[in-house]
Amino acid sequence: MQSLKKHTVPDWFHDAKLGIFIHWGLYSVPGWAPTTGKFQEVVAKEGWEGWFSKNPYAEWYVNSIRIRDSPSYHYHIETYGEDFPYDNFVPMFNEAIQNWNPNEWANLFKKIGARYIVLTTKHHDGFLLWPSETPNPKKQNYFSQRDLVGELTKSVLSRGMRMGLYYSGGLDFTFNDTVIRNLNDLLAAIPQSPEYAAYANKHWKELIDRYQPSILWNDIGYPATANPNEIFAYYYNKFPDGVVNDRFALFSPPDTIHFDFRTPEYASFDQIWSQKWECTRGLGYSFGYNRNEGPEHIIPLKELVHSFVDIVSKNGNLLLGVGPTAEGTVPDLQRKRLLELGQWLQTNGEAIFDTRPWLTAEGTTKEGISVRYTQKEKELYAILLERPKKDWTTINSIQAVGGTTVQLLGYDKILDWKQEGNHLRITLPKDLPESPAYALKISPKPNMVS
Repeated sequence: MQSLKKHTVPDWFHDAKLGIFIHWGLYSVPGWAPTTGKFQEVVAKEGWEGWFSKNPYAEWYVNSIRIRDSPSYHYHIETYGEDFPYDNFVPMFNEAIQNWNPNEWANLFKKIGARYIVLTTKHHDGFLLWPSETPNPKKQNYFSQRDLVGELTKSVLSRGMRMGLYYSGGLDFTFNDTVIRNLNDLLAAIPQSPEYAAYANKHWKELIDRYQPSILWNDIGYPATANPNEIFAYYYNKFPDGVVNDRFALFSPPDTIHFDFRTPEYASFDQIWSQKWECTRGLGYSFGYNRNEGPEHIIPLKELVHSFVDIVSKNGNLLLGVGPTAEGTVPDLQRKRLLELGQWLQTNGEAIFDTRPWLTAEGTTKEGISVRYTQKEKELYAILLERPKKDWTTINSIQAVGGTTVQLLGYDKILDWKQEGNHLRITLPKDLPESPAYALKISPKPNMVS
């Protein structure tokens, strides 16, 4: 453990800022869940039993349909009948994926500016998206007929992005079929047998050796009979610039299991966090494809940009969930929002990618507009989260130094500015377009004043 603590988060992960999280598997065939709401809000309002009984995560379909009288249970009975087991989705999924083209995904994600991709190699249902040398001993042929992990990895790497692999180490309903209705059930559902621990360990080592991932993204803890630190040592010896998330240690005592970054879900921090972190969320309420989600369930562009900017200003990355259909199609509503985010980044990405947090994450203008800060070696970026109503804005509590230039990203001309006490007044272009946020580049970096 002491040697693992010496592992530092590599610059590429600090620089990357935007990743795409792909949930794809058997659950993509029904592609159904109730649109209950956002994770943190539902749990706060209705508790864990309310969450699991009306789980909006479509990728949890196998658990949701086993909760009698849940919306998913009724949907499954009405759509497929009482005698249709979850395993019947295996041939349906394998048929659906035959025409999938991984290059289309990689091209889309590259176009919007994503720096890394994370794919679910095995979710809680235990189905594998690669032909493992350690097949599931509980179910025959319980894996995809195409090497989906390998094909996507090849496409992603060939376009200069990094590849990360998700694996549900803590839940596998083929080894432990406990129905999860609350947190106690969740703990009880983690397989603890030596057989499962060996199975999960072999999978992680196989994924490392075969696909050389830049990220190990585990979920829902890990069996207590295993020692994931041994996996990390194996991994770092092969790939020193790899990173590991915090969810191997989800239910373990602190400081017993190593990790490189934290992963709050549908949540952020209220200040700069010294340790690297990554906010993970879907474009809607679900990570996996949910055919029920309409425009009203997809995060608005303005909210998405504001959340992203806020995350980056506080030392975080955004891992944004995309849920393809069983055929491998990114739904139009998701694609549209991704492209809109990419368009904003084409103009403003300089203030996001390859930056670091400043002395403070948040500020305001004299007119009451919220500001988020990022910095590079010589530049400060002040990102306005609203459109100024006049052709000028005054940023509170910063003092420019001699020779300062101010530029609005997307405009070539240098902006006029003047210091008004402890506040910096900047003249803006008169033809300022509508945008979710506006990034001002101030060089050299000003001083922060109280």
